[in-house]
Formats: sequence, C-alpha cells, structure tokens
Amino acid sequence: MSIENSSQTSQRFTRRAFSAIGTATLAVGLSRATYAATLEDNWIDAHVHVWTPDTKKYPLAAKFKVADMQPPSFTPEELFAHCKPVGVKRVVLIQMSFYQFDNRYMLDMMAAHPGVFSGVGIVDHQASDVAAKVRELRKAGVRGLRVYSESVAKPGKEMENLWKIAADENIAICNLINPADIGAVDKLCEKFTATKVVIDHFARIGVSGTIEVEALAALCRLARFPTVHLKTSAFYALGKKAAPYDDLGPMIRQVRDAFGADRMMWASDCPYQVQGEHAYAPAIALVRDRLDFLSAAEKQSILRGTAEKLFFA
Repeated sequence: MSIENSSQTSQRFTRRAFSAIGTATLAVGLSRATYAATLEDNWIDAHVHVWTPDTKKYPLAAKFKVADMQPPSFTPEELFAHCKPVGVKRVVLIQMSFYQFDNRYMLDMMAAHPGVFSGVGIVDHQASDVAAKVRELRKAGVRGLRVYSESVAKPGKEMENLWKIAADENIAICNLINPADIGAVDKLCEKFTATKVVIDHFARIGVSGTIEVEALAALCRLARFPTVHLKTSAFYALGKKAAPYDDLGPMIRQVRDAFGADRMMWASDCPYQVQGEHAYAPAIALVRDRLDFLSAAEKQSILRGTAEKLFFA
C-alpha cells in the first residue's frame, strides 16, 4: 500500500482552510500559524478505557478480581503519555467492564479534566429506574451507552426500551458486538430509526485473523441507516495484528465507501493498543499518513470531526 506524503496533504488542506476563513480569522486575532496548528494537533481518540489501582475508593464489580486489571493501572496521566505527543487532545472514555454499572471513576476523571473527556457509560437496562440513570449520566457529560453482544443478540423488551430512551435523551447506543450479531443490530436499527448507533471496532471483523467478506458486507449494509456510525479502531486486534496495519486498508476503504468518512471515527482502544509489541503512534498513523485513498478532509472527519459531533457537541 502506498504511503501518502502527509505534509503535502496538510499544506493543501491548510491553504483551502485559510482561503475559506479569510479576514474573519484575523479579525478574531487567530494567526495563520496558530490556525494551522489546530488542524494538525487536535485529534480525538474515540475509544479509551481508564482505571485506577485504588480499588478501595473504586471497587470492582462482584464477578471481577484485581487480577483482571491488566495492566494493573491505566489512569488519564498514563494515557496522556501516549496520546499527547501525537496531537490527540480529546478522548472518549468507555466505562470499563470490571466497574460494571458503577460509572464513578469515569465520571470523576471527566470532571477532573474538563473539556478533555467525553464518556460512554454502562447502565443496567433491566433496572426499573433505567431512564433516570440515563438522564443522570447525560447530565454529567456522558454521550453514549455501551451494550454487549449477549444483550443485543436476542434483545428483549428491556433492551428495546433502552434504545427508545437513548433516542429520547439524544444519546448513542454503542455496540460492542461480534460479526454474528450484526443482523440483530440491523433489526434494532430498523425498529428504532431515531436512535444514534455506534458500532465498535468494525464489529470485531478480523479478530480471527481474516477479514470475513460476508460479515463485512453485512456491516456495510448498516450504512443505509443514517444514524449508524462506525469506530475505525482496535487495529492491534484485527487482521495480521501487526504494525503498520496496512492490511486493514481495504476494509477501511470498503466501509468508507459505504458509510462516508463523516460517520467514521478513529480510536485506539487503549490501553490494549499499547501492550506488548503495539504502540499508540502507529495506530493513528495508519489513518493520518498511510491510506492514500483518504482525502485530507476525510482524515479530518475520521480523526476529529465525527467524534466531535457525536460525543462533544
């Protein structure tokens, strides 16, 4: 796969941007150099988990133990060491499974870093007060609700109610699913056309080491629903599972052709993206530098615009 010259692309985009903003930019005192920096150094990572080794203040859910916390710690400060050097300044936090319905650590980190974090929480969709819980989370800055394969594969009335509540509260349903569950999500999208939907990690297509053709086609069929968005993420776990992840380019191109870049968002899935032989920089570099079929404007959407619209508006 050819490698695009990112500096030339940036220059072309910047020139167009300067032409569009013209004297309005100068009128508010924003220099051309500063404006160019905002284009290249303000990316959003749309999927990160954080946790703390302080299990006294933030206890794990009953079915989890400290040994499940791998790595033992991944705090915002540990995240920043990876993401800030490559220009990622905002992050969507995803509630970690071993905290289950106790979203306090995520919410506390959002409050401690105002403007930096948005959040995707987890609620008990079977609880009688689920609507009130969703409203509380949204008031705290949460813009998404995570649901899992086992809940989506055979959704009951409670799960369907959650999709309705999400539409009412203008909050996205974020699906961590397997390829076999794409059809079930398709049916829910048909029934709840007003609900914002996010598919995490390409619906895990490619975890097997092979990009399954039929599953990818089913994923792309979800694009007919204008409320469905896709996370271009978890490169460490898909396909050949090796940097620079060029083998994932054809899948990214196919979903781009189906969804359009304005419904795609890049994400690392940290801390898992920075374990073993994997690192943060190659994950963002795949989209930013290596995919020559993406225009500069499409890269802006995938690396910032879509996540900004969905999780920071």
